[in-house]
Amino acid sequence: MALNPSDTETPARRSLLGSGLGGANGEDADLGELYDNCGGPVYRLALRLCRSAHEAEDLTHDVFLRYWQQGRYDPARGPVLAYLLLLTRSMAINRINQRATRWQLVQRWSEHLFPAAVPTPHESAEAEDLAERVRAALAAIPANQRQVLEMAYYEGLSQSAIGALLELPLGTVKTRARQGLIRLRALLVDSPGTP
Repeated sequence: MALNPSDTETPARRSLLGSGLGGANGEDADLGELYDNCGGPVYRLALRLCRSAHEAEDLTHDVFLRYWQQGRYDPARGPVLAYLLLLTRSMAINRINQRATRWQLVQRWSEHLFPAAVPTPHESAEAEDLAERVRAALAAIPANQRQVLEMAYYEGLSQSAIGALLELPLGTVKTRARQGLIRLRALLVDSPGTP
């Protein structure tokens, strides 16, 4: 982002921005003049970072308030606009991080206040029945297909990782996985209790 003033720059503004507008607390110019000359760029940066007009207004206010209260600006280090924009960026990042932290805290509290739904006895029985049918179907397919599927689904390995561990070509791993899934599907669809 360029730190140059806009095309509507006046000689007073050029002097203000180029010279660094003296020290803080109104030594060379009052806070109102500083706000009049630098408020626009500070607000635009705040809006870009916060993505909310209300938050950008609050942040712009806080930037000028901090400038006035702290008096840390050193004109030897550059124009006051550069300082204010850097201060805006820093304060916006802090606000965004605080918002994320608050959101995480709300999420944790909501998990404690509203725990996940406990399955009903009927749902638990259905899940156990399905798990038993899957175990029986896995036991019924050839061992080499079962091994590839278990490594993929229970251990979370990719097909290339399975091929490396089993010292098999990738095509063989893919074929065994596909054939195993087709066989499992047939066994589960044909098994009793299937809707």
